[in-house]
Amino acid sequence: MKLGLRLPQRLGVDLQHDLVEAARTAEAAGYASLWTYERLLFPETPAEPYAPPNVPWPETQRQAADPLAVLTAAAVATERVRLGTAVLIAALHTPIQLAKQLATIDQISGGRVIAGMGTGWSSDEFQAAGAARADRGRFLDETLDVFDAVWGPDRVNFRSPRVVIDNASVLPKPVSKIPVLLGGGGSAKAVQRIAERADGWLPFLTTPGPEGAAEVRVRWDRIREMASEYGRDTSRMEMVVVGNVTFTDRPAGPDRSPFVGTLDQIMDDIHTAAEAGADELILDLNLQDWFTSTQQMLETAVEIPGRAQVS
Repeated sequence: MKLGLRLPQRLGVDLQHDLVEAARTAEAAGYASLWTYERLLFPETPAEPYAPPNVPWPETQRQAADPLAVLTAAAVATERVRLGTAVLIAALHTPIQLAKQLATIDQISGGRVIAGMGTGWSSDEFQAAGAARADRGRFLDETLDVFDAVWGPDRVNFRSPRVVIDNASVLPKPVSKIPVLLGGGGSAKAVQRIAERADGWLPFLTTPGPEGAAEVRVRWDRIREMASEYGRDTSRMEMVVVGNVTFTDRPAGPDRSPFVGTLDQIMDDIHTAAEAGADELILDLNLQDWFTSTQQMLETAVEIPGRAQVS
């Protein structure tokens, strides 16, 4: 199992200097990929909690720098690591513009982009983008359709309720097909979408230890079984687990969530992801107040690959 690292986008990050330092440091430390996430705004009185039943939005997300701009900076600063989004919310973007942005970054990076996509959940963000929560699945499907059309050969002809492309060239094209990974998987429709359309899955662990590994493995086996029924080559699909890390000074109790606890407990969770069959694990060390600076975060990030000893 390979390791990926989320780049710093949070409140308090020096965007002029920290992004390049983090990207270069992670590549030198042996990380296989760098990732960004999307947060459009920070509502003072959000329509939904950050997580059920009433988890507040993390204060560090008051700022979340634009994921594609951050990825572009990383593309210029690195040479080998893959560059992914986990995830972009389809309903917050115009599909053809998003396709062109991803293709442009893919060209800049020499073909290293991974497009992690999701439906999203924040009504405040949908409202700000002129969308509605009820449209989120339909907008994701439409965006995937546009990707297929405009990343294919010119001239492009495409028609949907929101997008009309009439006999046009849409350039640049990606270096090669950009892998599209999908988050979610909590509903039958989401599982079907992953199996039928995605190049991979971006799940979270919900339980630590062997039980959590088995749970994810069963769901991944089901997705690939369904994909095979659609006639797809499942050997080309990948599972990339997302680990949002929260460090604690003392060991967290037996009812802890995955990736919450001491560094030793986080190491256990890394091995749980490997046991689940993950091809890669994204470590996000930015969504908490535990780190006082990007440099402190990077010191821990550099330590983890050597301790994890996963391959």
